[in-house]
Amino acid sequence: MDKSLKEKIKFLDPKLRDKIEGMFNHMYDSISLLYDAATRDEKTGLYNTRFFETIFSMETEKAKRGQQNLSLIILDIDFFKKINDKYGHVLADDLLKQLAKVMVKNARTADTVTRFGGEEFLILLPETNLSQAKRFAKRLQNAIHKDRLLKKYKVTASGGITQYRKQRDSKKSMKSRADKALYQAKNSGRDRFIVLK
Repeated sequence: MDKSLKEKIKFLDPKLRDKIEGMFNHMYDSISLLYDAATRDEKTGLYNTRFFETIFSMETEKAKRGQQNLSLIILDIDFFKKINDKYGHVLADDLLKQLAKVMVKNARTADTVTRFGGEEFLILLPETNLSQAKRFAKRLQNAIHKDRLLKKYKVTASGGITQYRKQRDSKKSMKSRADKALYQAKNSGRDRFIVLK
């Protein structure tokens, strides 16, 4: 409850005041739950694609208008179907959640980490050029290799990295280029990140 409302109700009967405060706290909690349901992936807690598209539009607009760099990574868990088949969906879900935690831990507050679908993820890196994005990907890859749970089940990931091309790019072309880089990473041995300019 904000200060101005607290000020307005402070002279009310204590029971009524408590009831009003309780109603506002409940309303705040409900709004918070609705916001999370609208913006988060329920399995991993990462942002969902709807939220990502909104942020992606804003960031590409900023990059188009100014001098801001913008990089994008598409990441995919290697051989995830085999993991699912061998260990079952419950453990596979735990591994998805753990990878999500590792990505968020290594990302900055300004970055947007999103579950794109299945075992695919998008990471939007504002104010980040290609060499910085490559360093981020290397750090992330090392963190995946060192994580106890992911290491135990030999989880690796491949990724495609690209940077916004000023005056020539759209969201679609940028995603398409990152996706092409991802397929190159998959086809050249997996557990690696490939850059496409």
